[in-house]
Amino acid sequence: MEPRDDKTALERKWQARWAEDRAAFVDTADPATAGTYLLVMLPYPSGDRLHVGHARTYFLTDALHRYLKQKGVTVFCPMGWDAFGLPAENFAIQRGIPPRQSTLANIAAMKEQFAQWGVLYDWTKEVTTCEPEYYRWNQWLFLRMYEKGLAYRRKGTVNWCPSCETVLANEQAEGGVCERCKSTVVARELEQWFLRITEYADSLLSGLDQLPAWSEKVRAMQRNWIGRSVGADLEFEVPKLGERIRVFTTRPDTVYGATAMILAPEHPAVPRLLEGSPDRDALEAWIRGVRSQDRVQREAEGAEKDGRFTGAHAINPFTGERIPVWLANFVLAEYGTGAIMAVPAHDARDHEFCTKYGIPIREVVRRPAGAAPDAACWTGEGTMTASGPYDGLSSEAGREAIAREAEARGIGGPRVRYRLRDWLISRQRYWGTPIPMVSCPSCGWVPVPDEELPILLPADAPFTGKGGNPLEKVESFVRTTCPRCGEAARRETDTMDTFVDSSWYYLRYLDPANETAPFDPGVAKRWAPVTQYIGGIEHAILHLLYARFFARVLRDLGLVAFEEPFTALFNQGMITRLSPSGRVEKMSKSRGNAVSLDPLIASKGADVVRTYVLFLGPPEADAEWSDEQIAGPERFLSRVRAVAESFVERHAAAAGSPPPAADTPAARRRHAVVKTVTEDFEAFRFHTAVAHLMEFSHQVSQLVADPDADPGETRASLLTLLTLLHPIAPHLTEELHERLGGNGSLLSAGWPSYDPALALEETVTYAVQVNGKLRGQLPLPRGAKEADVVAAAEASEPIARWLEGKARVKTIFVLDRLLNLVVR
Repeated sequence: MEPRDDKTALERKWQARWAEDRAAFVDTADPATAGTYLLVMLPYPSGDRLHVGHARTYFLTDALHRYLKQKGVTVFCPMGWDAFGLPAENFAIQRGIPPRQSTLANIAAMKEQFAQWGVLYDWTKEVTTCEPEYYRWNQWLFLRMYEKGLAYRRKGTVNWCPSCETVLANEQAEGGVCERCKSTVVARELEQWFLRITEYADSLLSGLDQLPAWSEKVRAMQRNWIGRSVGADLEFEVPKLGERIRVFTTRPDTVYGATAMILAPEHPAVPRLLEGSPDRDALEAWIRGVRSQDRVQREAEGAEKDGRFTGAHAINPFTGERIPVWLANFVLAEYGTGAIMAVPAHDARDHEFCTKYGIPIREVVRRPAGAAPDAACWTGEGTMTASGPYDGLSSEAGREAIAREAEARGIGGPRVRYRLRDWLISRQRYWGTPIPMVSCPSCGWVPVPDEELPILLPADAPFTGKGGNPLEKVESFVRTTCPRCGEAARRETDTMDTFVDSSWYYLRYLDPANETAPFDPGVAKRWAPVTQYIGGIEHAILHLLYARFFARVLRDLGLVAFEEPFTALFNQGMITRLSPSGRVEKMSKSRGNAVSLDPLIASKGADVVRTYVLFLGPPEADAEWSDEQIAGPERFLSRVRAVAESFVERHAAAAGSPPPAADTPAARRRHAVVKTVTEDFEAFRFHTAVAHLMEFSHQVSQLVADPDADPGETRASLLTLLTLLHPIAPHLTEELHERLGGNGSLLSAGWPSYDPALALEETVTYAVQVNGKLRGQLPLPRGAKEADVVAAAEASEPIARWLEGKARVKTIFVLDRLLNLVVR
């Protein structure tokens, strides 16, 4: 065996063995093969090395993968690369090299790290989204959506940096400033491509109820993002425009209290409303500032309400009153109609805004008897008042009546609206999937024929991150002919949002070499949807929502039979570090607090790092990294190794000894730990599994050191320890298993079973109550008789003092759990 400090050599040995044995390979094309589809969210190869903060999700996925394989489950666990998009593009710009070159180099470095960590993936199914073999099918799927009217083009607002002459993503324009040059970002209207996700809004919402294995937190986040609202559209005449502006409200019963109309700064009517205004320049400057703000910040609870009066007025269609038209930062163009009626007496946000700007407040819903009289505004149900012919109606009846009246007058009517907006997929950037459309002067927009796919990214595009979209500067790419009429035409230079790549990749894994279709529906029927999906909570909304949308489109195309792509979802917590000022911060390279894995593994070994990361705490919770506390898991694994080596030296002959006795204290401890650790793994409690194995390792150590211990039980306990520990520390356990004479890998050796009767703890803790109040706890043999438990309680000084001088009138006894003595 290698010296103890030569951990790297030992780990390389087993990494090579697993690769040679194709330990993770699954023949998904075999019709007789099916099983569990275990998937971790594919990483961005946007940096050359992964750090500890990244590793948690991969370690816990690998622990689960190995555990399931040891149980005899066929597990498909592939890996690939979300290689297009902004992170990879920024990395290439910083390094001054083409993004393809930097991305592929980063992928090679990360694959090397994965191997060093001992994580198992079926690399024969590897997918890289920046390869034409993959993005060809992005283009194919776009064309199918275009044929069904799900892909379309219209104007959309983008962030534009005048200095860099390029479109910025929202995260590049935080605070209205370009992250590269610090110039002020402006909003521009550009023709964009959209996917009609709103077509599936109801299905996306109702489908969340069919996902019990997703956390309620994630489902709530998706419900809020979809944002189904039942209400009414109402149209207000705006004399200056000579037309009506439509508002959406969930409270049409309050229309008589509408004392202002408020528009989003992005509302299409705003430029015309400002025409001729003496304050136009100031208003437009204010609008630019608001439009550069983050959408979430604008509507966040507690955010300051900021607005400007346009100088124009609207006519309330029910009161005939002339009301002012305002602009406000909290009204979003993406929600409803981008216009609201302000009812400050019955909406907290409107009340705050109108109070600030002196807009009249008129109560039109009388609160019920007993309601808090001191509330700033009443937002609940009540009885309509000061509402003309609708006085006396309940709020519910009033909503229906007002909506019906609006419909009858042709100025609106009942309406269900969603906060969800269609998905803008256009990116005026180079590093993405080219959109397969051609602009023809005669025919308009024409789809590229399937046989001409893929439309390849040109390798010679000038790539600096400045000066607009690089694709526009490659004449050989832009100039083409119309597929319909043959005239000269121009190719679309927008590329697709990288979320398109990650919306269906799990299906390509199943059939990555298919040259005639994105995947074989027969293979997808056997293996999809994904059984268990694992990844960060930061993807709780967009990635998961888009993948759910794509699944429904694929179902409607007849390619899959399901509509929910991920049956179970687990979101791991972040790894954090304390800053020098004592603040807890997410571990990241940008903060300079990332712990590099490479030197850590070189000095400690991958098994130590894996064990510590999985021992940090509940995997769904954030966990703080400590350089000092890794010593505990390191000592634990050293003890396991020392115990195994000692056994080999002292009890080598035990391999041929009789099996251990069936019912001994040592056997009971062995059965108990198998039960406990199995339950831990089933519940993703990797941290408690490590804790239980640490405790069990001490018991095994005592057996090995005891010359009178049964060699058969000692060997059984030691093998059990190694087998249960294997998902956590695979390299060391494989090596020690081999040294003990084990044949083959622990991955195929089976998971230990346990006898439920023997797995019961030998002692239990009784909660002892006196008159229903807890007065003590007693450790007693399992199955103790009631009389013995009562006697033990009366003999316990902390309990006996509550019984002194009193007569027992009743005894409540729950076997192995509780004793309640009723006295007086």
